[in-house]
Amino acid sequence: MEIIDTHCDALLKLQSDYREGYRTKERSLDFKDGENLDTSAEKLRKGGVKVQFFAIFIPPMLPDNEKWQHALEQVDCFYNEVLAEEGFVHIRNFDEIDRLEEGEIGAVLALEGADAVGNDLMKLRTLFRLGVLSVGLTWNDANLAADGVGEQRGAGLSKFGLELVECCNNHDVLVDVSHLNPEGVDDVIRNADRVIATHSNAREVFDHRRNLYDEQIRALINKGGMVNIVFNPPFIKEGNPGIEDLFPHIDRIIELGGESAIGLGSDFDGIGSYVGGLEDAGEYQSLVEALVQRYGEAFTERITHLNFKEKFMEKD
Repeated sequence: MEIIDTHCDALLKLQSDYREGYRTKERSLDFKDGENLDTSAEKLRKGGVKVQFFAIFIPPMLPDNEKWQHALEQVDCFYNEVLAEEGFVHIRNFDEIDRLEEGEIGAVLALEGADAVGNDLMKLRTLFRLGVLSVGLTWNDANLAADGVGEQRGAGLSKFGLELVECCNNHDVLVDVSHLNPEGVDDVIRNADRVIATHSNAREVFDHRRNLYDEQIRALINKGGMVNIVFNPPFIKEGNPGIEDLFPHIDRIIELGGESAIGLGSDFDGIGSYVGGLEDAGEYQSLVEALVQRYGEAFTERITHLNFKEKFMEKD
């Protein structure tokens, strides 16, 4: 069964390796079959992933004047390493997903946090021209656009943040509410045309700041957006979760009326621990088997790919 996964951090790993390789004159990470990549080409094929979102993520400790360069380096990794792999196709419009041929994998460029943009919408438009189709305004900290879940002052979107959302609307780009604080989530839902939580779970099930409250999930559902389940153990439960521990989060979204709003956003290559039996993208079919056993094949197809297609692809 094919998978659409709306979040991974492979580009950060590839860029870090590129920088280290520039210093040492030797690369240690290969997108094709890198052992230390959760979403290598080999593992994505093994897991049956049909579409993978690749996030541009800028570490918050970087000086502001270096962030744009780091973003461009990650875009370069996307073009020169991900898209250079045989069978990987750049998705520039979600309608192109249905044009993928047997054996091809669609690659989507996304932005996780608008730090690299600063206050310059020209940079955002440049990223759109390079293929970015999804934008998260923050990571956990605050920036010029909005406050993340780790910022204590509790502000929502700034004036610039609202301008950024309008720019996304004008280019039919998804606005991602994962990592935003509650006030920011509310502002995005009110102002964005196409909304998604690319990698978040249900806070009623497990009280972690990165998970979404019931009212936020309902608002996303009513807006026509999605909540895509994340595999990061600290967002799932205490201890060492297994695949079955994802089910309460799915069940909660269903209870809130979100049967058509659930998807998957693994956060592979951005997490330091793993769900048992789901250690990398190559294990995705283990999740599919568990979902089929729990929910049946038809609903599993909705979770794995059909919900996303119905929400964000144009209908004839």
